[in-house]
Amino acid sequence: MTHPLSVCVFCGARPGAHPAYMKAAQDLGDAIGSAGWRLVFGAGDAGIMGAVAAATRSKDGATLGVIPEHLVGWEAKNESVSNANAIITDDMHSRKKLMFTNSDAVVVLPGGAGSLDEFFEVLTWAQLGLHKRPIIIANIEGYWDPLITLLDHVISQGFASETLHSHYRLCDTVDDVLTALRSSENAAKEKIASASQIRAIEAKCQTLVPSPSNTTAVKYCKIGFRY
Repeated sequence: MTHPLSVCVFCGARPGAHPAYMKAAQDLGDAIGSAGWRLVFGAGDAGIMGAVAAATRSKDGATLGVIPEHLVGWEAKNESVSNANAIITDDMHSRKKLMFTNSDAVVVLPGGAGSLDEFFEVLTWAQLGLHKRPIIIANIEGYWDPLITLLDHVISQGFASETLHSHYRLCDTVDDVLTALRSSENAAKEKIASASQIRAIEAKCQTLVPSPSNTTAVKYCKIGFRY
């Protein structure tokens, strides 16, 4: 059985300096929801991150938010996490891993250091042959031009081969991003957590539940993990 395309979006929790960044997030979210795809994002309700999620939901699209415990209340209000289909993780690395493993394609909208960290991790995994998911850079208003220049520099200085560029697709508009996503839609396959993985998650819940103030345990227990 197949599932709707799950699109992981890495992006900023700020609106950025150019109105086109927020507009691109809204347009992408509208398209994800209208297509019946699922948005996987960082669970924040601020900036570009919040815009793409709100737009997806406005079209009755499904979302899966993943946020580390220490960012609840910063990138997302507590009630936003409580009311959303969200997973709270222990740390940033777990957040990235869950976002990636629950997606079929990655889109990188404008963002800051966190978005760069997320992009370079999935790019490195692709370079090492660990996955073949599409990585799509949304180069809105040339925002990511300096990043491409940096990658060119890495290659020219002998620290990567020209094949590095083959692991991502550069798109200048949301329409181009959507074209790239549609080409990967047929490759989406259902990924279900194994029984051993589910038992491990449940065991973690049981160790955390005794603390009445520990909302992390509640989230771990309520949300099913799909790999």
